[in-house]
Amino acid sequence: MTGRPILLCGAVAIGAMVLCAAGVIGIFGGTLACSRQPATPSPGPVPDATRVERYDREQLSNATTIVVVGAGRGVPTYGQIIAVATAIEQSSLRNIGRPEHDGPLGLFQQRSNNQWGTPQQLLDPAHAANTFYDKLLGVPNWAQRPLADVAHAVQHSRHRDAYARWEADAAAIVAVTTGAYGRCHAGDGMAAVAQALPANFSLPDDTPPAAAIAIGWALGQLGTPYSFGGDCTDARSGDPAKQCDCSSLIQQAYRASGLTLPRVTDDQQHIGMPVASLSNARAGDLVFIPGATGTRTDPGHVGLYIGHHLIVHAPHTGDVVKLTNADGWAPRIAKIRRPFG
Repeated sequence: MTGRPILLCGAVAIGAMVLCAAGVIGIFGGTLACSRQPATPSPGPVPDATRVERYDREQLSNATTIVVVGAGRGVPTYGQIIAVATAIEQSSLRNIGRPEHDGPLGLFQQRSNNQWGTPQQLLDPAHAANTFYDKLLGVPNWAQRPLADVAHAVQHSRHRDAYARWEADAAAIVAVTTGAYGRCHAGDGMAAVAQALPANFSLPDDTPPAAAIAIGWALGQLGTPYSFGGDCTDARSGDPAKQCDCSSLIQQAYRASGLTLPRVTDDQQHIGMPVASLSNARAGDLVFIPGATGTRTDPGHVGLYIGHHLIVHAPHTGDVVKLTNADGWAPRIAKIRRPFG
């Protein structure tokens, strides 16, 4: 298969920790089964994986969101390192602030205005990362400049040189997140992933970045328990309220890519543009079937098509987020919708 390769790690072992909260590891680099991805040249230091051990699950989850968004936009590794280092300096990789307060908010401690977004948007890690990359990519010759210079050009901080001290940590986090160390192993309910995906699985060449990010995020939830009404914000937490049902899996997957989708299947079935049939489906399309409580005219279940006749979905109570063959859904498909242009 040709196209964009996905490195899907069930977990990254980091001391006693397991990094898997943000879902996808290395969407656009490496190969399945956690082999080492080709290095992307950058002016940064050689990464030291042990540096990652000082960061907790929340921090690494936020860092992974930053990396996933950057990878989806085609930002080189050095740009991702700059973004992570900036967030370490600004917020210690924590989503700081409350929308009702007038002050810096979110991972990058940005202020609510026309350039950065509303308070609610600034507290969305994917939105915050996207706006940071918007500014970074507008900095002249950013890829050839020292990290602190670029971060300062984006943030306009009073402490220009403070960002440089986090470059080594950021490089290590990005390297581990993208699988550059080859330290991944199946675990945390993800052991079936490598077996479920075809060997050397890759996204089709025409997959839009937003769809690729959503797919990677959704695949990162494989093996987690279905929970009706769960919002899918932390599927591995053990808290049913934060685990996924079919529509929250879709909503949160596309939220990671910067797209806001409705919460429930009733509303999701009307978004975007219709797709005539499964043969016309593209990776990232939403596929609807009646499910246990719906009908062909008002379907009750949704899955995310990832290409190559595969769908990732959260089936029902007692089951887990899994992959299924789209051909098995074909006789029951009620609608297919494309949420991206």
